Amino acid sequence: MRKPKASSKAQARSEARPGGETHQTTTSADQTLTTNQGVPISDNQNSLKSGARGPTLLEDFVLREKIQHFDHERIPERIVHARGSGAHGYFQPLKNLSKLTKAAFLQDPKKTTKVFVRFSTVAGGAGSVDTPRDVRGFAVKFYTEEGNFDLVGNNIPVFFIQDAIKFPDLIHSVKMEPDRGFPQAASAHDTFWDFVSLMPESMHMLMWAMSDRAIPRSLRHIEGFGVHTFRLVNAQGESTFVKFHWRPSIGAASTLWDEAVKIAGADPDYQRRDLWEAIDNGDYPEWTLAIQAFDQKTADSLDFDILDPTKIIPEEVIPLTPIGRMVLNENPVNFFAETEQVAFHPGHIVPGIDFTPDPLLAGRLHSYLDTQLSRLGGPNFHEIPINRPVCPMRNFQRDGHMRMAVPPGRVAYEPNSLAPDSPRENPTRGFTSFPDPTSGPKTRERPESFADHYSQARQFWRSMTPPEQGHIVNAFTFELSKVVTPAIRKRMLGHLDLIEPELGKRVAAAMGMVGEAEKISPAVEPRDDLDPSPALSIIGKAPRTIKGRTVAALITDGSDAAAVQKLRQALKKEGAQLKLVAPKVGPLKGGLSPDMQLDGAPSVLFDAVVALPSDGGAKELAGVAAAIDWLRDAFGHLKAIGFNEATAPMLSKAGIEADSTMGIVAIDGKGGIEAFIGAAKQHKIWERDKLVRPQR
Repeated sequence: MRKPKASSKAQARSEARPGGETHQTTTSADQTLTTNQGVPISDNQNSLKSGARGPTLLEDFVLREKIQHFDHERIPERIVHARGSGAHGYFQPLKNLSKLTKAAFLQDPKKTTKVFVRFSTVAGGAGSVDTPRDVRGFAVKFYTEEGNFDLVGNNIPVFFIQDAIKFPDLIHSVKMEPDRGFPQAASAHDTFWDFVSLMPESMHMLMWAMSDRAIPRSLRHIEGFGVHTFRLVNAQGESTFVKFHWRPSIGAASTLWDEAVKIAGADPDYQRRDLWEAIDNGDYPEWTLAIQAFDQKTADSLDFDILDPTKIIPEEVIPLTPIGRMVLNENPVNFFAETEQVAFHPGHIVPGIDFTPDPLLAGRLHSYLDTQLSRLGGPNFHEIPINRPVCPMRNFQRDGHMRMAVPPGRVAYEPNSLAPDSPRENPTRGFTSFPDPTSGPKTRERPESFADHYSQARQFWRSMTPPEQGHIVNAFTFELSKVVTPAIRKRMLGHLDLIEPELGKRVAAAMGMVGEAEKISPAVEPRDDLDPSPALSIIGKAPRTIKGRTVAALITDGSDAAAVQKLRQALKKEGAQLKLVAPKVGPLKGGLSPDMQLDGAPSVLFDAVVALPSDGGAKELAGVAAAIDWLRDAFGHLKAIGFNEATAPMLSKAGIEADSTMGIVAIDGKGGIEAFIGAAKQHKIWERDKLVRPQR
């Protein structure tokens, strides 16, 4: 690959340390960082590798001690990704992929492979809410005929750090501050922003985390990414680099920040409930698995390093190739036994799939196994039903805590002559690692090709639509305004100026800190010639659909049952469902039975709303604060609003004017329901955004 120009190798390496060259400090002898054995540490930023781009070495005791201690900090809850939701399903390839890989489950388009998927937040504990601003985990376990393959990724294609040795530091910074035990499931506090402001490599990920990607509408509306560059290897031993992408069939969608906050109060289990009910109702979530496949020549031609997990390959450079579809069609029968005990590990691969020497991936290959040993009680976690492969397991591993299998015989070793029918290695069928020629001297350093931390962050900003850019500004403003230490705010404003001067100015103005940004000197100057990537925008590529969405109708005694039924049928035809909300949950005069009570069903829980009260019911609701807030919130959250003629006094009280161009649609007359559905298919009425949320 073409290497970015840095002033020197030492300068590129310096920026890989917290603060880059701008924030270097001198360490006194009595404050020297050490291992738990008291051994002084010379480099806490880079794992020990065989050459700058080579594989991480097992002998790195600093890395192993640091991650091993981190993995065992809490039991039995996961330290990260503690709050999760799972589902069973199947995967089916779209075509034979034997040209790229010998993986058996990717050969026959007629054959399905069982999967279990776990979605999760990252920072919060198991008892936190579903809707914080956070990364979402997207982990898939394929139960293949050659063993389990775990594709363990996120809903964002990049990560905060380039080397796994920094992972404990990252998570310690974003978790509850250790002296006070808060905030929970939130990055808006000093320790997180202190850490990332000293880690320029985090800037690209911060743009994604402050975007709408971090507050998804539901788990059914998230994209998924393998994050790292992997290899596919075919039967001839030929290697192809690959990036994995999951794309939801109903499109990606998000909430607004105010909406996410209110959902957390109204229903902390909102996304968990949504996934469960969708599957329970037969509205099965579906994703397409696509890849970006490329060879070494293409990798060498890129302006960044494919081993750098803080970088993406824009789809406009290497388009996605769909290779399969995944459908989730069965809820767990026991949350603990399945969703909580499922053990994912990026080291669970099958013949035909292999690693690259990505230094973040290398640490994960150690960390995940170590975590499962702690969480699930010992080395036999693979015998728990949710983790057990569907193919035979044959080896000489014996005993250990919670052993379930009872292997007979006197032989528990290989080679042996006493049990000629016992398992033997198989050079033909067995897994073989691709002979990566990259190697070099033992060293702790970042390659210069990892040194550009701002160009793709700038590209991300320029790929967003104006509403999405406004949301990013608001997110940075909210988060940094929660930071108490002024120096951290100023440092981050300096990074934002480097990402994009417009972004830095808007956030500084919103915070009242114009002209206070710290000057940051990057190792590599950000590029200004990267074209925007439309594929990065949720709004720009959103499909016009309400499939899988929920619409609420506010009804009262005397509401027109025929009108409700007509609306229900029209929505059902589009793949959406209708929920009835009323002041009381009991049967109403006129024959309708509500699903939910108004006080427990704020409009934040729905994708669009319709007000269908009777004349008398509307007059009563005009004096009910919850009913007026129901409409006001729907308006403020840019949802399509349908109404009948009787709703006039409620709209007036809420300060909402009927305007079909702004998604406020009368549904009484001819074509009214169709016009409302057309507005709802936009997901949000973005033309209304500037009315309710002035741009910063």
